[in-house]
Amino acid sequence: MLLAYLFYGIGYPVVTLFLSFPTYYGPEFISKDVDLWAYWNHVKLDFSRPGKPTDNAYIESFNARFRLECLNEHWFMSLEDAREKTEQWRRDYNQNRPHSSLGDLTPQQFVDKYKSSVRSQKTPFLAGSVFG
Repeated sequence: MLLAYLFYGIGYPVVTLFLSFPTYYGPEFISKDVDLWAYWNHVKLDFSRPGKPTDNAYIESFNARFRLECLNEHWFMSLEDAREKTEQWRRDYNQNRPHSSLGDLTPQQFVDKYKSSVRSQKTPFLAGSVFG
């Protein structure tokens, strides 16, 4: 449901007809629901090779940043305390901080720019999607 919500809210990429979705874990960790969702939405699950974390350098970079800026900076006194502190970091990371991979825009600015470009092109929704 989360992936469907994200694609519905943000939209599918315009130029690609068949999406590739990189996954860090092998097929033994993928659920049948995710596999079925990927099939019906024409998404190819792209599994990284075992023992090759460099296959997905973006997530490795994010994990290092999260560890350095959040996990190493806080003592978590309870599970609720951990949730609050990581949520605060996540919101800052996703809403306030520009990312070089997004042209030095914040993720929210990037989504807004993408949505406005899609609206201006009046691109029809992908045929056969669960939302079309």
